[in-house]
Amino acid sequence: MNVPIRLFARARDVVGKDVVLVELQPGSSVGDIRRRLEAEFPQLKSLLERSALAVNDEFAPDSSTIPSNAEVALLPPVSGGS
Repeated sequence: MNVPIRLFARARDVVGKDVVLVELQPGSSVGDIRRRLEAEFPQLKSLLERSALAVNDEFAPDSSTIPSNAEVALLPPVSGGS
């Protein structure tokens, strides 16, 4: 199954796209998405270690299974402010 991953903030800047498609086997997990993104975009490695992933608008641990037709977002940590 092809899963669109929406990229935000620094992740979007590093990859140069708002959305990337990741091909996964049925029953794949959020952790599998992290590994696939790192394999396809090695420049994301350190950012992926600190980022949250949300599945269908809910933060999801790496053990969560990705349902078909899921909406997935990679959310880097927020920094800055005064």
